[in-house]
Amino acid sequence: MTDRIMEFLRRRREEGRDTGPVLVVDLDVVRDNYLAFAKALPDTRVFYAVKANPQPEVLDLLARLGSCFDCASVQEIQMAMAAGATPDRISFGNTIKKERDIARAYELGVRLFAVDAEVEVEKVARAAPGAKVFCRILSSGDGAEWPLSRKFGCEPAMAPRVLEHAHRLGLQAYGISFHVGSQQRNPKMWDGALASSSAIFRDLAEKGIHLQMVNLGGGFPTKYLRDVPKVKAYGEAIFKSLRKHFGNRIPETIIEPGRGMVGNAGVIEAEVVLISKKADDDKLKWVYLDIGKFNGLAETMDEAIRYPIRTAYDGDATEPCVLAGPTCDSVDVLYEKEPYELPVSLEIGAKVLIEGTGAYTTTYSAVAFNGFPPLETHCI
Repeated sequence: MTDRIMEFLRRRREEGRDTGPVLVVDLDVVRDNYLAFAKALPDTRVFYAVKANPQPEVLDLLARLGSCFDCASVQEIQMAMAAGATPDRISFGNTIKKERDIARAYELGVRLFAVDAEVEVEKVARAAPGAKVFCRILSSGDGAEWPLSRKFGCEPAMAPRVLEHAHRLGLQAYGISFHVGSQQRNPKMWDGALASSSAIFRDLAEKGIHLQMVNLGGGFPTKYLRDVPKVKAYGEAIFKSLRKHFGNRIPETIIEPGRGMVGNAGVIEAEVVLISKKADDDKLKWVYLDIGKFNGLAETMDEAIRYPIRTAYDGDATEPCVLAGPTCDSVDVLYEKEPYELPVSLEIGAKVLIEGTGAYTTTYSAVAFNGFPPLETHCI
């Protein structure tokens, strides 16, 4: 929460524009986060994960600061380029791509592509001849609040074969990537993946294929209800592991922060729609907001991400509540397995501030589920 966000919301209420939930992103916080990453890992290029928050104002700021961009689709590539990024500052980091999308990215000048299977390599070879490819390997995601295992990446033992295939087909076998899980609170979790990466480097070097890059992925957290280490701690732990596993021949490195870049820059203001009980003797109140899983809070799935919620009644006595969204869908419940402590005095119509919502909210917001509009967003 920043004074700039509070002032924006105050003016919005006074002008009668507070008609629904709204996300406000403070660009000064995004700038500070980028500079912190650049300082913590000075020899590492920052590839912002566009999917976290693709607002044009965010992309424009980061492009002017010198950031590169990790893109999941042609559309994101075009967004990054519209913000001023040149193709050499863009990675097509999705391992699941249509061949025509690879061709379009290549046509736009992109030359860096992620793969995790030989058949994906073949698509890149046909549609983007001579391009650089990096192979994503599986990582356990232990310690992360939002693990990213199984769907993306191959077993480390399979990666040399994938990259050898790329080399045979005329591509540049460029490096290895991994992701230790989103909202990773343990800075030491990069060590195991770097050990696997160095083994792959050595294996391929013996076959005459010399990799150049390790993509350290994302995973850098933002603060929700629990404190998280500073970016500096991640930089120190990662550099220590690089020296441990690569010695004096540290490869080129890149990182893909998303949540860590924009998460703490955003606050959602929402409204209490209903407070009720399911039975006279029910010990839990149900508190319904005008925002839920389908309006931007999809990361409450399985109650993985627990956002800090502030109200005008903070300081009063609290009670455990089930927190739910406004739609006519039974899965639109945010916190029930572990009820949320909210003030007993909270009333229908009260505004609540949901902090740490700058990442993965607008991009998860449905276009018109139940007729509700997408999450309104302002960058200040």
